[in-house]
Amino acid sequence: MVNTVIFYAFVGWAAIQILFVLFVFRRFFEVPNFTTPLLMPRRKPVSIVICAHNEEKNLSEHLKSVLDQNYSDAQGVPLFEVIVVNDCSTDGTHNVIAGFQKQYANLREVVIAPEEHRNVVGKKYALSVGITNAQNEWLLLTDTDCQPASSEWISKMVAPLAEGKEIVAGYPAYREGQGLLNKYIRWETVHTFLQLSTFAIAGKPYLAVGRNLATLKTLYQKTITSAAWTEGPTGDDDLLVQLNATQNNFIALADPTLYTYSTPKNTYKTWKQQKQRHTSDGKNYDGKVQLWLAMYGISQAAVWVYSIYLFFTTYWALTLILLAARCVVYWAFWASIATRLKERKLLFLLPFFDIFWMLSNFAFLPYILKKSRMNWDS
Repeated sequence: MVNTVIFYAFVGWAAIQILFVLFVFRRFFEVPNFTTPLLMPRRKPVSIVICAHNEEKNLSEHLKSVLDQNYSDAQGVPLFEVIVVNDCSTDGTHNVIAGFQKQYANLREVVIAPEEHRNVVGKKYALSVGITNAQNEWLLLTDTDCQPASSEWISKMVAPLAEGKEIVAGYPAYREGQGLLNKYIRWETVHTFLQLSTFAIAGKPYLAVGRNLATLKTLYQKTITSAAWTEGPTGDDDLLVQLNATQNNFIALADPTLYTYSTPKNTYKTWKQQKQRHTSDGKNYDGKVQLWLAMYGISQAAVWVYSIYLFFTTYWALTLILLAARCVVYWAFWASIATRLKERKLLFLLPFFDIFWMLSNFAFLPYILKKSRMNWDS
């Protein structure tokens, strides 16, 4: 009797997994994989905001790729400013910025002093300072360790703003590196982008990643002045989406030429800290989004846990057939998504990461349930 109940529960969870693919994740094929650059007559000035705390090395390596963007007026004058918010850096961050300012007149530094009063800790405060100092309505956000994939990054990321969109989520890619951790982080990034983009198309936008995000200054100012802004040190990009995004004003883009590339964490300790910080923001999502995410995560875990148990019962053959059907549908679909996002090299590890993602969810469950108090550079 118990085995029968568990078997039918397994069937139900496997069905939910397949339904997610067929009715939610299939919408990824509606995500544009090519974006037309915004042509000169329709271009408006853009403010790019980058927050920096002891980022001498990253700024030295990556700031030039942002400053060299092909986004100018008819006279060839750059139509964008780059604001680097120097948040109490004690290394050579200021000297690096000053060096670039000798060549680029559109680069500005905003310095936050250690004694300055803050209404919120972490990166949120630095970001609010940068946005307040931005001179333009169109905003682009990225990080010090990010490098745009092409010189058309600005013109492609803001093109939807000219069409009436208010939040544009570009793909925040990670550089390929050695080791299993690098591959898993890249796999999880594909997985996260799959969820945020398809949920948005389905009418439930809940997430964007601040490493590659375009929006409006007035929209972010509305977010900064909300009561939720000071509730924790993280989740600034999530909060922007939760307070302002709709099915019509949000768009995710998968054009490889507008990716930003950054280097993922290279140790388990630093990855764990980052993961704890990110997962702690999920409790603030819309109730229906939380339900969808919970159903997806629980069904994925239940399929694997129940199948292992059922392999030792008389239902082992039917379980094997149903698990194989689920894996064929899910893995084949995921392979097509990874191919579109230029991550084909991850495909041979898909079965392993499918199971490891379940274990990861169990491990980080306490951080999903409690409020984050971690610093922005934790």
